[in-house]
Amino acid sequence: MEASFRPSVSFLFLFLAFLFLPNFFFFFCTGLLSELRCVDTERQALLNFKQHLIDSSNRLSSWTAHGDCCHWGGVVCHNLTGHVQELHLRTFYPGDSATEEQYEAYGRSMFGGKLNPSLLDLKHLNYFDLSFNDFSASPIPPFLGSMKSLTSLNLSNAGFVGLIPHQLGNLSNLLFLNLESYWIGGLYVNNLEWLSGLPLLQHLDMSYVNLSKVSDWVQLTNTLPSLLDLRLHYCQLPFIPLVVDVHNMTSLRHLDLSENNFNSSIPNWLYSFSRLEFLNLQYSNLQGTISSAIGNLTSAISIDLSSNELGGKLPRSLGNLCNLREIKLSSNKWSQEISEILESLSGCLSDRLEILDLSSSQLHGHLTDELGVFKNLVKLSFEDNSISGPLPVCLGKLSSLRMLNLGKNQFKGTLPQNLGQLSKLEVLYIYSNVLKGVVSEVLFANLTSLRSLDAGGNQLTLKASQNWIPPFQLETLSLQSWNLGPKFPQWLCSQRRMLSLDISYTQISDMAPPSFWNLSSQFQHLNLSHNLINGEIPNSPVILSASVIDLSSNHFKGSLPCISSNVYMLDLSNNSFSRSISHFFCFRVNEPKNMEHLNLEKNLLSGKIPDCLMNWNNLEVLNLGNNNFSGSIPASMGSLTNLHSLHLYNNKFSEKLPSSLKNCERLVIIDVVENRFAGNIPSWIGHRCTSLMILSLRSNYFHGHIPKELCALTSLQILDLSHNKLYGSIPRCVKNFSAMATNNISNHHLNSYNDSYYYGETLPLESALLVIKGNILEYSTILQLVKSIDFSKNNLSGEIPKEVTSLQGLQSLNLSYNFLIGSILENIGTMGSLESIDFSLNQLSGQIPSSMSSLTFLNHLNLSNNKLTGKIPLSTQLQSLNPSSFVGNKLCGPPLTVNCTTNGVKPNNENIRSKATGGLEVDWFYVSMALGFVVGFWSVCGNLLLNKQWRIMYFQFLDHLGYKLKGVVSLIFKTGWFIFKSHGYACKGPILKEPRTLWAH
Repeated sequence: MEASFRPSVSFLFLFLAFLFLPNFFFFFCTGLLSELRCVDTERQALLNFKQHLIDSSNRLSSWTAHGDCCHWGGVVCHNLTGHVQELHLRTFYPGDSATEEQYEAYGRSMFGGKLNPSLLDLKHLNYFDLSFNDFSASPIPPFLGSMKSLTSLNLSNAGFVGLIPHQLGNLSNLLFLNLESYWIGGLYVNNLEWLSGLPLLQHLDMSYVNLSKVSDWVQLTNTLPSLLDLRLHYCQLPFIPLVVDVHNMTSLRHLDLSENNFNSSIPNWLYSFSRLEFLNLQYSNLQGTISSAIGNLTSAISIDLSSNELGGKLPRSLGNLCNLREIKLSSNKWSQEISEILESLSGCLSDRLEILDLSSSQLHGHLTDELGVFKNLVKLSFEDNSISGPLPVCLGKLSSLRMLNLGKNQFKGTLPQNLGQLSKLEVLYIYSNVLKGVVSEVLFANLTSLRSLDAGGNQLTLKASQNWIPPFQLETLSLQSWNLGPKFPQWLCSQRRMLSLDISYTQISDMAPPSFWNLSSQFQHLNLSHNLINGEIPNSPVILSASVIDLSSNHFKGSLPCISSNVYMLDLSNNSFSRSISHFFCFRVNEPKNMEHLNLEKNLLSGKIPDCLMNWNNLEVLNLGNNNFSGSIPASMGSLTNLHSLHLYNNKFSEKLPSSLKNCERLVIIDVVENRFAGNIPSWIGHRCTSLMILSLRSNYFHGHIPKELCALTSLQILDLSHNKLYGSIPRCVKNFSAMATNNISNHHLNSYNDSYYYGETLPLESALLVIKGNILEYSTILQLVKSIDFSKNNLSGEIPKEVTSLQGLQSLNLSYNFLIGSILENIGTMGSLESIDFSLNQLSGQIPSSMSSLTFLNHLNLSNNKLTGKIPLSTQLQSLNPSSFVGNKLCGPPLTVNCTTNGVKPNNENIRSKATGGLEVDWFYVSMALGFVVGFWSVCGNLLLNKQWRIMYFQFLDHLGYKLKGVVSLIFKTGWFIFKSHGYACKGPILKEPRTLWAH
């Protein structure tokens, strides 16, 4: 009985112990934790660490000398021991779409300074995050390699630069290591051998670290058997090996090798990771085809091979990866029918695929209804291909779609009505297609989520009532080239979130209502150009505050509106704005302006330019051409030190060019054509504006010599000094115009400011009015290719310098209406690019050099009214010119009717007395011609006379040839007569017309 009772008592005791022990430990631990404080040595270590940090926003205010460090911001202690285990000192980056104020706040909150070795006293620290701070380009301290309890170390984007210390390889417990660095000239390594000391590492991110010296990067990462996540984005990896052993990396889940210039095909070992879920190889210059072995990536969720040089056909095995959610293959050369690709993916992926991006892939064919099977698609992009045909009705079945991009294709027809069923659609791009027809407001009734619509570049007409209020609130809208007129679309005034609006070329001929101008204050991009919108713009700087404003080619009138200092680009050209411009430039005169591109040409503006341009020094392009401005150029224009392009043409500016302009050393274009400027051409143009490509001073009152300093402008391509009062000779140093001496396109760019994009829109191309081939033409698209010199209508004298012929890239040379003497340059034929020459109305003498016949591109020549003599050289170009090009001289031969043997005109090839003998010079051409005839005649006819067999064969051949010709002529006559009788055709003129050489402009 006792024996049986003892187990019962023991069992009861154990039962009570299990019942009360948890409560005991709970109350014990609760009491202990209430008294738990951090270890003193660790608190002091943190305080020493803080002393060397820069904490501008006082984020570590809780770190006080007598405080409990376990309650400090960013510090996490162990629940029982009180040891510091984690330091969270990350600064949160606001994101790429953040406002300027958010970026400024982020900059203030970043930590800086230095890392104190006192951190070594934190013996139990296993988590350390210093990411997104600014440690002022200091190196990573090697002592971090002694913190061996660390399991997670994040130093990404913390401002560290220099060599990554190999001591990090001593962190044998490390599971997570992030050394990503956006910092310019940031981190680098000479080798990765220290990675072998991290056997437990699961996550390694060294994106943007310079690994260009590490050729064995695959072999060394293969020494990490626990690795799950490897990210080596933009690491300048030297190459990717085609054959390598990766058996230790079989656990890899995420691999990012994007933006490395591998210049290789995809190696087969990359297809061997059966557990890989995310593969990113975009922008890696990969070539060749995708192997069918890609079907081995059976766990793949996302594959990104975009922006490479891959080609061929997509393997059908890609459609067997049933776990795939994202396929990104854009910007390659698949050259495949879109229907074939969709068919190969329509198996197990049809109800799983969420993202399909095949933009810029040289795809063609029609988009078929097979697209409708991918019902879970969230993002679909076929942008920038050659897909044609109508938009399929099945698009309306993709009910999960949030982004649809079919822009830049060849789709025809109109928009399918059921496109309006996509209630989740947020982004719709169908721009630059061949869509036509009417779009009703009904189509948009269910598109309540739409926030971005770009349908520009189509010929669609929107039919909407004047009181229509759309169900969406757009952020960006482009309906360029639609028909929205003639009334201004009032529904735009309901869009309270609009940031970007482009309704250019939309046939609106109405006033913009005040409610629209009030709304425009929220815009960042506004384009109303090329309409007939009229009326005045309200004069409030709050209204025109968008970064980019293009109101050109309308009928706006009145004074120029004041604008916000935040505007970067303003184009008000080709309108009817009038009155003074003083209030425009002098508004808030002491406030710096962000304006870079200002175009006010082709208006009715008048008065003087005010002297208050001091704070407009960000201007790169200033176009005030074709207005009624007068007076002198203000000295403050010299403050525009970033100016590339200055257009003041066709105004009434007078006096001298101000010397302050010499400060504008970046000028590429100076165009002051048709004004009243006077004085000498400033010599400082040659000294200071060394990048100048176009100098146009035509039709002013400049006098004096052509300054030799201009010859220092080695980039000059267009020099127009015509219609002034210049005198003296043409400088021989013109040979220094090296840009005109070659056919190469200059490395400098006329539109250098055009490298910037404003909301996807490039700025207008530079243009210039040039007198070429006797006509005033505006050049823009090919302006960069034009090379021209025009010194016409001055008082220049002396001979044409022979150095001119070194300008072998020159296309147009006009020296007409001067007092030049001497002969035309003998070797002018070496200027093989010349298309236009005008030497008319000078006093040139002598003969036209025979080398001119070598100018095969020449299609405009005027040598009239000089003192030229002799025969016009023979060439296809010269004889095809108008005879008026040679009148007023003593010339003969085609195209003139004057015969070179009559009317006392001596031909070029007449026999003249030999200076050596005083007798007649023998013309060996005619002697050799006669001798050749005699030899040739007897070589043929002599053999026929002497050889009977040859003679018989020759006459048989002639008889046979005669019979054949007779049959062909008879057939042609009968056929022609039958056609003539049947259809009543008659010959009314020549069939072949003389071809003409044209130069595109």
